[in-house]
Amino acid sequence: MTKINAIIFDLGGVLIDWNPEYVFLDVFNHDRDKMKWFFDHVCTSDWNENQDAGYPIAKATEERVALFPEYENEIRMFYGKWVDMLGDAIEGTVEILKQLLDSGKYKVIALTNWSSETFPIALEKFDFLHWFEGIIVSGKENTRKPFKAIYDITLNRFNLTPENSVFIDDNLRNIEAAKALGINSIHFKSPEQLKQILTQYNIQLP
Repeated sequence: MTKINAIIFDLGGVLIDWNPEYVFLDVFNHDRDKMKWFFDHVCTSDWNENQDAGYPIAKATEERVALFPEYENEIRMFYGKWVDMLGDAIEGTVEILKQLLDSGKYKVIALTNWSSETFPIALEKFDFLHWFEGIIVSGKENTRKPFKAIYDITLNRFNLTPENSVFIDDNLRNIEAAKALGINSIHFKSPEQLKQILTQYNIQLP
């Protein structure tokens, strides 16, 4: 097996708990069907990911309000209450991150789909974000996972080779895109599962 010398972490869903339900479950009086319709048709994943790729939040919000004026308050809440969607660190994964860094054997990078406008909030809240050698934030690069460009940016900026790197993400779409570029990848489910799979790459943790 090729020796692994670099680990690339996704952030949301791997190291940080982020979930719009923390806001909108109350907004929709715990009616999950209404909340799901809102996320499927109004503040959709595609719409949010457009901001992750660098589109201005204020402009995106006004455009969405114009399309769905009956949901103006809820649309404005999406970024107006964004900080309330930010949960805690996923401690088990943070501990794995620390162990990898303490070993001194790996270059450790983060690659995240995240708006450049909201990312400073996370940087202030989570100390471990300052442990990485570097973080590729999609909103700063004006592209996002799963597009090839952002993987190329990551590999080139930190002089990584796909076969010597492991990419960890909770989104299967992003994992498949990385694998297509020859990057070893782990579809994250839990810290326990991650620790187990890392051993398959001869990465032993305490």
